[in-house]
Amino acid sequence: TVTGPLTTLVRKRPKDEYLPGVFTYTDSDGGQVELDLEIRARGHFRHQNCDYPPVLLNLKRKQTVGTLFEHQNKLKLVIQCDRSDSYEQAVLREYLAYRILNKLTDKSFRVRLLSVTYVNTEKERDNDPRYAFLIEHKNRLAERFDLKDLEIEKTFVGALDGAQLNLTSIFELLIGNTDFSPIAGAPGDECCHNYVLFGEGDIPQWAVPYDFDQSGFVDAPYAGPGPNLRIRDVKQRLYRGRCLNNEHVESSLQAFREAESVIYGLVEEQPGLRPYVRKELARYIEDFYELINDPKDVQRDIIDECI
Repeated sequence: TVTGPLTTLVRKRPKDEYLPGVFTYTDSDGGQVELDLEIRARGHFRHQNCDYPPVLLNLKRKQTVGTLFEHQNKLKLVIQCDRSDSYEQAVLREYLAYRILNKLTDKSFRVRLLSVTYVNTEKERDNDPRYAFLIEHKNRLAERFDLKDLEIEKTFVGALDGAQLNLTSIFELLIGNTDFSPIAGAPGDECCHNYVLFGEGDIPQWAVPYDFDQSGFVDAPYAGPGPNLRIRDVKQRLYRGRCLNNEHVESSLQAFREAESVIYGLVEEQPGLRPYVRKELARYIEDFYELINDPKDVQRDIIDECI
């Protein structure tokens, strides 16, 4: 349960000021754990275009000792864009995209699914639980691999670990995502667009993707392809991998072939998905595997399409 001044959060959408709240959850023993919370809006596109903005939860480290959230403080909470069922399904679909990538590489952001009841202290209203998910903080991912978050403006493809970058490029093809750049961000923003860079010393940099709501796999009602791309719908796949990494394509594809049953299993076993969504996602994945299992399609749609 997230309790706080949610009317202010939604209407004013403060990104530089935290609002006070409380985070309550049921632990594995059935007991209630209550943690003080600070909450603010975050994000860019969804912040401006959704009824409910994405939020950042700021927990107090001293209170989290001995709890499920020990060593955690700032966590992104992905919530639905508005109250409609299609947006709640989009939350589950994006959560599944993260889980698929988790199965392919440990160098990915971990996620945890929640069923959240929102209690607005500024308005008396009972709300039904809604799906949401937490995303691992980038500092925690860095600690897992003894790396540093590289706060730089841009990089170049040759500085990145080619095998990892190509694996994530094929993943972006699987989910039908083109809204990313592993080497640059928007002017004035930290690198990179929907990728985070990690590194240490002279070793290759690692680019880790996030934010998949513009993908065909998620198929959010507001999603649309970039104006400069030759696709008219986000569900159309367009490979955006780098030509420099074409030597890694076959090994990347083999990793996906080996994970095929696991990926289908994630979709089949995910609680909360509507039956039509489950079938739709299975068909979308099936189309991807038909592509990567046909050498001619691989040459035409991956090797020849690199940038």
